[in-house]
Amino acid sequence: MARHPWVAEADNGIRWAVQLVLGDDGLSAVREKGRLVEQLGFDGCFLFDHPALQADPWLCLAALSSVTERVRLGSVVNCAGYRHPAFLARYAADLDNLSDGRLLLGLGIGWLAPEFAAFDLPFGPPTERYARLEETLAILPGVWGDETFSFAGEHYRVNDLRVAPPPVQRPRPPLMIGGSGEARTLKLVAQHADACNVNEVSATPEGMRNTEGAAGVRRKLETLRAHCDAVGRPYEELLRTHFTIKLVIGRTDAAASEKLEAILASPSTSPGTRRSHHSAFVVGSPETVAAHYRAIEAIGIQYFVVQVDASESETLELLATEVAPRVG
Repeated sequence: MARHPWVAEADNGIRWAVQLVLGDDGLSAVREKGRLVEQLGFDGCFLFDHPALQADPWLCLAALSSVTERVRLGSVVNCAGYRHPAFLARYAADLDNLSDGRLLLGLGIGWLAPEFAAFDLPFGPPTERYARLEETLAILPGVWGDETFSFAGEHYRVNDLRVAPPPVQRPRPPLMIGGSGEARTLKLVAQHADACNVNEVSATPEGMRNTEGAAGVRRKLETLRAHCDAVGRPYEELLRTHFTIKLVIGRTDAAASEKLEAILASPSTSPGTRRSHHSAFVVGSPETVAAHYRAIEAIGIQYFVVQVDASESETLELLATEVAPRVG
């Protein structure tokens, strides 16, 4: 597996992407916010994949493809269990064509059990959800190929299908597998993906917490390197990306904390925010936030994905003008 051109751009320095939380009122402004993300110089504009709680990302990303020219588009990450892999391949190929080759395809096993139930989808144990992801990873390149493709797995089947037109990007769009699981997720990254997406947050009885800081990220990267060695893949073929579940920047630390409290009072914030302790968020002045990201960049992260409420233009602007220039 060769180094994808998007991965190779890491040689030019740290890049940033924004995942917008649209909320109940954000759909009307999604095009405006996408243009702002591009104008501010970010590499990616992403939307999360929680269609029971927010507008469908594939429809919104198609809209963004028509009002942007450069920025990468995608979700960090799509839940493999929400759509049959053949339909996922169709949506991905179409967005890559509509955007002239700007799709980033993110995938994960999913975690929000009530959302699976809302759509009457099976929410099995992690072993089953990983199996569905692995079958998805087999089907996607198959149906994007030059010939019709068939597949018979435990969870999915495809019969004589070829998605045409295929994606613009060749041999395929860059593929990110999200999650920090060291035994299964990072092994799948080494086997199939172009990028990981990790963080320093861990599950505790009180919710998701930052328990280890940059040391936790370092350990995950060391594990990823070991998985690459085990499968005979060069570690540098992979883009090492990091995810922030909630970023809030203010002119001062106190101003940022006030904004966070207002965001948490909203019923339409992200589900990940709802299950997380404040320690899982990055909140503060540009100086405070830049110091946080410098510590993580120093242990090998090349690309930052930050989740921001779409209404929070100040955070976007301060990230672009006062934080990013101080990192890397």
